[in-house]
Amino acid sequence: MRILLVEDDVMIAEAVRDTLKDAAYAVDWVSNGTAALSGALCHGYDVVLLDLGLPGQDGFSVLAGIRRKGLDGGADDYILKPFDMSELMARIRAVLRRKGGSSEPVLTNGVITLDPATHEAGLAGTAATFQLSNREFALLEALMLRPGNILSRSDLEERIYGWGEEVESNAVEFLIHALRKKLGSDAIRNVRGVGWLVSKNG
Repeated sequence: MRILLVEDDVMIAEAVRDTLKDAAYAVDWVSNGTAALSGALCHGYDVVLLDLGLPGQDGFSVLAGIRRKGLDGGADDYILKPFDMSELMARIRAVLRRKGGSSEPVLTNGVITLDPATHEAGLAGTAATFQLSNREFALLEALMLRPGNILSRSDLEERIYGWGEEVESNAVEFLIHALRKKLGSDAIRNVRGVGWLVSKNG
């Protein structure tokens, strides 16, 4: 899941960004309305966390700009500052559930199961589960949300890393190798030169 964080207060932004990254979200942080509107229109974010009191173009203007472009930009929820991080995370999960982003229910394709609440993956029909790192989880979640669809390296990197994060050239392959060691070599299929997928129905 990819989140755009729009916040001009550096201390708040860093705390929120770190909390989101710890929960395996890819986070892009901008500090003004102009960059927020540009980012929201150019990238497919699952959630935009938008501060209303921004310098220059305020949050209301950004939201209006998103709506003018016909994006699904309804203000689904709001939270007053100061807020508790656990409440913020609960609100994000609720918004994702309403949007069909599945942040809570266990994902399965009939072979693999993935629990977003615990970051554990397993094989259907067995009791064994495997704890995933944040990036392993983010990669597998991206594939499990689109079973049967091929995701390219850039598709996967976009779901795992935020702007400005250094991405090693073989990072995706490294994560897929780690997941295959836990779930089996057939868990994630490679379509040479195109990308990777998990099967749609086992």
